[in-house]
Amino acid sequence: MTFKPWYKKRKVFFTRKKAFREVRNKFLIVCEGEKTEPNYFSSFPINKNIVTVDICDAKCVAVSVVEKAIELKESANRDKKPYNQIWCVFDRDSNPADPNSATNFNKAIQLARKQGIGVAYSNQAFELWYILHFEYLQAALTRDRYIEKLTALLGRKYEKNCLTMYAELKQRQKQAITFAEKLLQSHANYNPEANDPSTTVHYLVKEINKFLE
Repeated sequence: MTFKPWYKKRKVFFTRKKAFREVRNKFLIVCEGEKTEPNYFSSFPINKNIVTVDICDAKCVAVSVVEKAIELKESANRDKKPYNQIWCVFDRDSNPADPNSATNFNKAIQLARKQGIGVAYSNQAFELWYILHFEYLQAALTRDRYIEKLTALLGRKYEKNCLTMYAELKQRQKQAITFAEKLLQSHANYNPEANDPSTTVHYLVKEINKFLE
């Protein structure tokens, strides 16, 4: 009995020390899109006692998204407030007017990895990640068809700036991760710009899931 008060104090001290140590986890997510991706990732119920997540919409194409992430990374390091994880979220933009669009997509991925930055890419669109919550999709679709398909699967008109996608899809997330991994494995050769459809959004989702309430 005489050991209980001492034990409790030690236990509280240890718990506080652990919490203090864990709160230093800091995420930075730099998104290509202005609403779709930021709205989705900001809906995750993260435990703010152990992690902070900064979400930035770069409003630019793949390579520029990575360059923005590098800029923010260097700024945080200078301020001695470094991020534990930095992620870029962007799509494979097919631009007929830009003959280098395919090369730039792969270049962006390579640049990010060289800088130790994670990449959650989608070929062709982020909406592929949403569709994988419902079914395994192996056929390449146009962006318009992604919207049509999601509208049918959701049973309502899909809007890119929707604020409720995380909540609506959460119960199906495990299946989406399984399908995303299967889809990556289905491509014989690793070539992100040519692997249509494919996505690595699930990599980022799995990391964020480690810090939920």
